[in-house]
Amino acid sequence: MAFELPALPYAKSALAPHGMCEETLELHHGKHHQAYVTALNGFVEKNADLQGKSLDDIVKMAYNKPDLAGVFNQAGQHWNHLLFWPSMSPTDGGKMPAKLEKKIVEDFGSVDDFKSAFKTAATGQFGSGWAWLILTPAGRLGVTKTPNGVNPLATGEGKALLGIDVWEHSYYLDFRNRRPDYVQNWLDKLAHYAHAESLMG
Repeated sequence: MAFELPALPYAKSALAPHGMCEETLELHHGKHHQAYVTALNGFVEKNADLQGKSLDDIVKMAYNKPDLAGVFNQAGQHWNHLLFWPSMSPTDGGKMPAKLEKKIVEDFGSVDDFKSAFKTAATGQFGSGWAWLILTPAGRLGVTKTPNGVNPLATGEGKALLGIDVWEHSYYLDFRNRRPDYVQNWLDKLAHYAHAESLMG
């Protein structure tokens, strides 16, 4: 079965009051994410070893394999965006639920310390990539960053709970080259912490 572009969990204009305009979503979701899905399906169609495999399986088997680099790039970016869209909310963005807040305070010291660590990772990722809030195998929350289409599933660092896309197409229409402003706005007004909490288990 072919992979598909998911519908956004909100209207394309819904995030505009919170710093992500409709044109950004039209391009990012409708063009960029769609292109990853289309290219991934093209690879699967031509490679019997990929057919019938889940997206998670393809991401893990293609990671760090030079002959599957093209496959990984598309699969990784599809996987990343499947987390990215629900990592934002037009109604609950920036609102920290009690269970996650308690865990963040335990593992980072404070919510502000978490945001500082996350912002450092997101702004410190040179070039294209991602920053993540993860639950490590040891059961602690952590922050990590990855280049291009790499993600915590591929690296084995932990379970991704929240992910921010720091490729320029994510923020250039809204923030130009001000990535730190994009990240701070995302943490304060867009990040769907309740969704992250729901993934903690």
